[in-house]
Amino acid sequence: MNDDSSTATVAAELRTAVATLRPGDRLPSSRALMARHQVSPVTVSRAIALLSAEGLVVSRPGSGTYVAERARAGGRGPADRAYAWQAVPLADRTVDAGGVVALLSPPPDGVIALSGGYLAPELQPTRALATAAARAVRRPDAWERPPLYGLRGLREWFARTAGGDVSAADVTVTGGGQAAVTLVLRALLPPGAPLLVESPTYPGALDSARAAGLRPVPVPVDEDGLRTDLLAEAFAATGARAVYCQPTFHNPTGAVLAPDRRVRVLDVARAAGAFVIEDDFARHLGIDPPPPSLISADGEGRVVHISSLTKATAPSVRVAAVAARGPVAERIRATQLVDSFFVARPLQEAALELVGSPAWPRHLRSVGEALRRRRDALVSALAAHGLRPALVPRGGLHLWTALPPGTDDMALAEAALRAGVLVSAGRRYFPAEPAGPRVRLSYGSAAGEAELADGTARLARLLGPSLEHG
Repeated sequence: MNDDSSTATVAAELRTAVATLRPGDRLPSSRALMARHQVSPVTVSRAIALLSAEGLVVSRPGSGTYVAERARAGGRGPADRAYAWQAVPLADRTVDAGGVVALLSPPPDGVIALSGGYLAPELQPTRALATAAARAVRRPDAWERPPLYGLRGLREWFARTAGGDVSAADVTVTGGGQAAVTLVLRALLPPGAPLLVESPTYPGALDSARAAGLRPVPVPVDEDGLRTDLLAEAFAATGARAVYCQPTFHNPTGAVLAPDRRVRVLDVARAAGAFVIEDDFARHLGIDPPPPSLISADGEGRVVHISSLTKATAPSVRVAAVAARGPVAERIRATQLVDSFFVARPLQEAALELVGSPAWPRHLRSVGEALRRRRDALVSALAAHGLRPALVPRGGLHLWTALPPGTDDMALAEAALRAGVLVSAGRRYFPAEPAGPRVRLSYGSAAGEAELADGTARLARLLGPSLEHG
C-alpha cells in the first residue's frame, strides 16, 4: 500500500468513527492506528491532518485526537461539504504542524513541564523587557515604518554576535527563528530538492522543509555533533545543495560540533558546491562559553547564519536575523518582503533597547548559572533512577536520553502526561526511522529544581520494570 492510499484508508476509518461519536470523544490512538493498518507515524499524522483541515477533529499534543465540537454526528454538515473541494492531494507539500503544535502548547494545569523550547517564566527578563519596551514606544518614530531589512543598530548587533567579518549589510531582521528557517529554506532551494539534515534534529525545521516541498535526508549526529565523515557521502548520493545544522547546543542532543568537524563541514560543502544553513538559536543559552559560529570562518558566502533573541528572552520576542552574502541574501530579503514586509518597529526598538542595556549581560550570566544548576539537578535525578543522557550539554535547554530497549516513546509520553509530567517523545526529532527509543527532557522550562526531581521520579515509575531489567 503506497503512502497516499494508506493515508486515505486511515482517514476514511477516522471519518467513520467521527460519525458515530460525540464532540469531545477521543479517537483511537496513533499507536493503535499504526498497528491496525501497519503504517508509519507519518501516515497516521497525515490522515489526522486531513481530518483536522476538514474541521472534524482536534489534536491535543500528548493527549490524543478528539472529535471537534463542530463535527456532526451524522457526518460532515453543509459547511464541511462546501469545503470538500479543498481536500486535494498536495504530494510532499502537505503542512503537518503537529510537531510545532506539540512544542508550543502549554502544559495542562498541575503538569510538570519537562518539555518546552523556552525559558521558564521566572528565568525570563520580564522587568528588563518592560523597561525596554516602555522606552521604545516613547520614541517619536516608534510606530513609523522601519528600514525594510531591520533597524541599523539591531542589524549591527546581530552582525557582532555572528562574528568574523559579518557586517550589518549582510543581516536581515526576521520575525523569529522559525520564520527565519522557513524563509531561508524557501529562498535557497526549489520544491522537490533534497535537504541534508542532522538526525535527530529540530522538528520545526523538518516541518518547514516538508511544507516547502523539500525532501529531508538524514545525516547522523553523535556526541561531537554532525557526522562529517558521512556528510560528503550524503551530498554525493543525493546531489543536495544545502545542509541544515545546529552546530552549537544542538536540539535535541545538546551536542557542540567539534573543532575539527567545524572545519570539515565547510570543506565538504565547498567541494559539493552547497550551502550550510547554520541555526545558531541557542548561542545566548551557554552554560559554558560557546565556540565561534561557522559563519565567522566563512569567506565565501557559503554559510547562511540564523540567530535569535527569542530563546534567551521570552516567547513573544519574535526577533531573529539571517546573515547571508551574495545573491542568496537578495533572494532571502525579497522572499521576506513579499511574505510579511518587515518586523514591527516597536518590537525591533524594544529588542535594541534590551541588548544595549546593562541588564542584558547580567541576564545572560544569571540564565547561564540557573541553567547549570538545573542541568546538574536533572542529570542527578536521572542517575538516581538508572537513566543517563547521551551527553551532558554545555548549553541549551535539553537533555537527550535513551530509553530501555523496546520502549514505545510515543506511548510513554502519553502515559507520562496522564501521570502529570510532560516530556517529548524522541521519534518526532528523526527525519526517518528513529535510531532507538529516546526522550527529550527540558531542564530550562520547569519551574525549578524540585520540579525536575519530581517529574523525573514520575517518569521513572512508568519505566520501573524496564529499568530493573535493562
